[in-house]
Amino acid sequence: MSIEERVKKIIVDQLGAEADKVKPEASFIEDLGADSLDTVELVMALEEEFDIEIPDEEAEKITTVQSAIDYVSNNQ
Repeated sequence: MSIEERVKKIIVDQLGAEADKVKPEASFIEDLGADSLDTVELVMALEEEFDIEIPDEEAEKITTVQSAIDYVSNNQ
């Protein structure tokens, strides 16, 4: 499974979002209905899945599906 597929699966699992709405430009809060706690849990799930550490200042920048994919791709 590619990084993109793994990130999308985590987003679907964590946010309960419909898979067809998890598009690269989708905002976690505005498009997928997440709240601030959801985004924290999402970052934690990404850290666990990809065995990476995401500093808080970087986590704040991860607001869309594509930004999550890009961060993981560049930091694995």
